This record gives sequence, structure tokens and C-alpha cells, in this order.
Amino acid sequence: MMRLESKLTSQGQISIPARIRQKLGLGPGSRVEWCERGDEVIVKRASKYSSQDIHDALFKTPPKPRTVDQMDEGIRAHLREKHARR
Repeated sequence: MMRLESKLTSQGQISIPARIRQKLGLGPGSRVEWCERGDEVIVKRASKYSSQDIHDALFKTPPKPRTVDQMDEGIRAHLREKHARR
């Protein structure tokens, strides 16, 4: 395992070594995540979308509550439409 170092600036910034940038596919504007695991800190490329972003995209407005009977009827209607002979 190769050991690489970075120097912390007075503003709390660091440079990521070129080898690590290449391995993670990082370029200008890339985002990284800092994850704590015990006494270690793991740095990894951040996902493009967070789970909150995905949730917001799928559920812009919360679905209105439905009864079990309404859900059953919806399933029946879907199956009738899906398997209808045309």
C-alpha cells in the first residue's frame, strides 16, 4: 500500500494527490465524501445523486392514502387492461 500525503492550508484546504484523483476519476468541480469508520476517515467520490434527491424526484407530492379495497380494485383494473384481448 503506497502512502501519499497532502498539506493542509491555513484555510483548511488540501490537494488530492494526482494518483488518487486519477483512480477516483476526479476533476475540477468533482465532489468527495468523507466517511468516518472508527478512528479512520475514508475519502471517496460522492454519488451524483443523494438518496434524498432520488426520493424527492419520485415523490414530489405524497400519494393520497388509499384503502385496501381501493388498492385491490386498482390492481384488478391494471391486470384487466394489461391482459385485455384486442
